[in-house]
Amino acid sequence: MRFDILTLFPEMFASPMGSSILKRGQETGAFEIALSNIRDFTDNPHRKVDDKPYGGGPGMVMMCEPVFRCFEHVAEQGPKPGRVLLMTPQGRQYDQKMAEELSREERVVIIAGRYEGFDERIRDGLGAEQVSIGDYVLTGGELPAMVVVDSVARLLEGVLGDEDSAKDESFSNGLLEYPHYTRPENYRGMTVPEVLLSGHHKNIEEWRREKSLERTKAVRPDLFEKYKDNSKYQENNREN
Repeated sequence: MRFDILTLFPEMFASPMGSSILKRGQETGAFEIALSNIRDFTDNPHRKVDDKPYGGGPGMVMMCEPVFRCFEHVAEQGPKPGRVLLMTPQGRQYDQKMAEELSREERVVIIAGRYEGFDERIRDGLGAEQVSIGDYVLTGGELPAMVVVDSVARLLEGVLGDEDSAKDESFSNGLLEYPHYTRPENYRGMTVPEVLLSGHHKNIEEWRREKSLERTKAVRPDLFEKYKDNSKYQENNREN
């Protein structure tokens, strides 16, 4: 899989994208990241890529031409992009479901904006999907782009050491993940639940499911209500 990231600050990606699991995933060929500097595609001698908004108002807006030129150059390098994402707080809320969708693509282009926002014709002309990682505003789209790459890459074959890891994590089945414990068995009076020491796999599985439901209901009641409506939850509760 290939991620193309269009940004004004490609240097921001060096450390997080070149460390730990993401570094290993690129080294094994599970995915690649290609960074393109939007400033390289402007004719302005000062590499200017923004201007004042028509109609007045605060801030500056990213201009169409540098972004279009950058995208068109990138699109010619390899297979046709499957999805084009525009990182903006106005977009669709990013979640695990979308990460799973993107993990099935051969190529994803992510455009990271700055300033007050994008000229609307960038979204319209490129057919880009507006995507938000939360209801808050950041100084730019670089951090959200990193979040997308990280969350998608770890779903790809060969990236995580254990292929089953991503299947049991929070949100993968609509619930928060169950509690985890490791050595020592007793720390400052806090002990590991006996069921986890029993070696009884069926009981452990039932305990984990129960704790996952309890945690979701307590911490994220919105997710719990959605999960209650699905057939798997109803089927399990009929059996119990």
